[in-house]
Amino acid sequence: VQLQASGGGLVQAGDSLRLSCTASRRSLRYYGMGWFRQAPGKERDFVAAITWSGGDAVYADSVKDRFTISRDNAKNTVYLQMNRLRPEDTAVYYCAASTRGGSIVGLPTASIGFNSWGQGTLVTVSS
Repeated sequence: VQLQASGGGLVQAGDSLRLSCTASRRSLRYYGMGWFRQAPGKERDFVAAITWSGGDAVYADSVKDRFTISRDNAKNTVYLQMNRLRPEDTAVYYCAASTRGGSIVGLPTASIGFNSWGQGTLVTVSS
């Protein structure tokens, strides 16, 4: 599945931003979806993931209570709402799709569990 991430930009600390991830040619309805991020010089880290139905989600501790992952299967889109952004949130954000994720038990949180990746969108948070 081909994924397209968008919504990144330059914001100030404390601001909000919403990222979107869409797919062409294939429905995302039966994919667990995730967001990862990679800061300059660092490894790609897990941010959040959501089950097929959108009923369950899991978050990295660093973003819990600030970020919210959601999906609209009718629009074939997954979102990452990011609030109270911090300079340390600066990174390229990637969305990813997994054939797993029908339930929270099978939802992957490691990059190896995801089969398809978008191209990334840059989020820069200034202090």
